[in-house]
Amino acid sequence: MSNLPRITIWNEFIHERRHAEIAKIYPNGMHGTIAEHLRAQGFEVQTATLDQPEHGLTDEVLANTDVLLWWGHMAHAKVADEVVEKVHQRIVAEGMGLIALHSAHFSKIFVKLMGTTCNLKWREMGEKERLWVVNPGHPIARGIGDYIEIPNAEMYGEHFDIPQPDEQVFVSWFQGGEVFRSGNCFFRGRGKIFYFRPGHETYPIFHQPEILKVIENAIYWAAPAGGPGVNFGHFPTPLESFEISGDQIEIEHPEESLK
Repeated sequence: MSNLPRITIWNEFIHERRHAEIAKIYPNGMHGTIAEHLRAQGFEVQTATLDQPEHGLTDEVLANTDVLLWWGHMAHAKVADEVVEKVHQRIVAEGMGLIALHSAHFSKIFVKLMGTTCNLKWREMGEKERLWVVNPGHPIARGIGDYIEIPNAEMYGEHFDIPQPDEQVFVSWFQGGEVFRSGNCFFRGRGKIFYFRPGHETYPIFHQPEILKVIENAIYWAAPAGGPGVNFGHFPTPLESFEISGDQIEIEHPEESLK
């Protein structure tokens, strides 16, 4: 049994079935292309799509997922709120990692985790993109050179309406002159989130080895750390014994009044 993080890749899987040109690039879906690479590296990989019951993210699937990759574009609004809530709980309370790819910046789960609009500028002209490594000591940049060059990409430009990232790994420059914070790390509760900009569906970006290497690195970074469990609430018994001097006033606590 592998000790590598267990992966689930979620994809709308609409573009690849609707447009023959995209199907030629990703005949098994973008999730299939990424999954094939990760399995070759020894990862245990599940895939899930929008049209499956519970969008493929059942309790059992989530319980067996250490890192969830998410790609969405056309159907953000069709993702059920109760599924988003389950995923959010797994990340914040239980430490599952999330890697949001490209247009997943507008996904319900990413917006919920960020607490902002996550809006940006965009343009689709097939221009060159250079992702510059701005944090060369970061584990997500392991094995990457000074930059990654993508010959043809959709432009995303600042301002990107996200909270200040806890760690910044990449900044993109586009041929048309715009720049964009394209590799951003966030900590939410026990979970770690990495937003990675590349991945427009009309270009073979998920076939590019450097992009797949970043995703692989990000999986290791976002995987649960295996720290101690977290306990909340009233702890009436102290760890150490001590004497209490003076009278103590007892009042009803708000959480007790709601029981």
